[in-house]
Amino acid sequence: MESKKRIFRPKKIDKGYLARCQNLMKNAASFSFNILPMNENHVFLGMPQQQKVYDIKEAKAKIEGFCAYQERTQKEVREKLLNWGILPSIADELIMELIQQNFLNEERFAKAFAGGRFRIKKWGRKKIALELKYRGVSDYCIKKGLAEISDADYMRTLRDMLEKRAIVTRDKNEFTRKGKIANYLIRKGFEAELVWDELNQ
Repeated sequence: MESKKRIFRPKKIDKGYLARCQNLMKNAASFSFNILPMNENHVFLGMPQQQKVYDIKEAKAKIEGFCAYQERTQKEVREKLLNWGILPSIADELIMELIQQNFLNEERFAKAFAGGRFRIKKWGRKKIALELKYRGVSDYCIKKGLAEISDADYMRTLRDMLEKRAIVTRDKNEFTRKGKIANYLIRKGFEAELVWDELNQ
């Protein structure tokens, strides 16, 4: 006679006991970790990541290094400070100090960003402007950043990209072929009017 396999079934967790344990852990000053989160079935989801909390002096020194490494936006710096446990009002004060000491300058950031994205990634002005807007940069600084790109360099880059794309784009219908080329350049951030003007020459 074939013996039945014994199936192990874990005992059901007593919710009252679990709640008492959690309260005990919350109130114990000696514990330096958070209670592990659980789902509705009381299954532990894992240890949450701990974010180091800095005091104001430490945060100031660290954020100065953060800004000195490369150009930053006010939004980026504020998010970093809040993640370090700095209160919003103190974060704003530190940002003002960074601006006064020239560690933080959004116009300078916009110029560096626009020039770099144009030269290296061949982005058009529209895509650059949208990305700067997403990063919280003001319209004034965006305008200053885009002014770093000369019209001559812009049109030269557009024509060069158009020629290269035309070589690899194939379609029996010429209008469809041009549409594919135009869509590629427009996605790169170049203005549709400029793209079609060049294509139709």
